[in-house]
Amino acid sequence: MKIETFLFGGVEVDPDRVISFPDGLLAFESNKRFMLIHEAEKGAPVSYTLQSLDDSTVAFQIIDPAALGFAYELELSDQDNAKLGAPNPDDLVVMQLLFKREEGGSPNFGANIRAPLIINTKARIGIQKVIERPRPNITISNLSSAV
Repeated sequence: MKIETFLFGGVEVDPDRVISFPDGLLAFESNKRFMLIHEAEKGAPVSYTLQSLDDSTVAFQIIDPAALGFAYELELSDQDNAKLGAPNPDDLVVMQLLFKREEGGSPNFGANIRAPLIINTKARIGIQKVIERPRPNITISNLSSAV
């Protein structure tokens, strides 16, 4: 299957690489099927594009929190584990959504640390886990070259 995206033009979708988010993402609940895209010629990716397969105009930049020197210690509820397919912890990855802010004429990138994505890489199922306790977003000024 091939889809037209606003960022990459025509992209071939490998059904074995589709990630399902049964509840969608916050404010994008109708988008439930995604695939990760990165430009292979740039080497190991720092950030990925999480492209919706339900709406070709919806895409997010995501990053491994370790690339930012950040680590999560999350407790998953029984409901979270059920949505993720009762995963082996080794099959889980945590990713952060990035956002871009224009401040003072130059772009800054931030990461939403209160609502990380948790993906079962084996089952290709993900959730967005909202962390209730208040924490600030972090801003990354030197990430623009990586994104």
